[in-house]
Amino acid sequence: MATTVDLREMTTPDKLRLMEALWQNLSTTSSAVVSPEWHGDVLAERDRLIESGEETLIDWETAKTQLREELQ
Repeated sequence: MATTVDLREMTTPDKLRLMEALWQNLSTTSSAVVSPEWHGDVLAERDRLIESGEETLIDWETAKTQLREELQ
């Protein structure tokens, strides 16, 4: 069953939860999602920044927690 929502009426936390649910659903059918070529360029640049020590990584749960705290 399809559902429609008015995004203007949703709170930011609700929008983030919706995006997370959409991504979870899309990621289970990864063969249906084709990444554009420029994604590879972005990933290569991020790898370069990490290898050079200009950037660091944090785990996804920590990132989500930080984002949620910033939005409150």
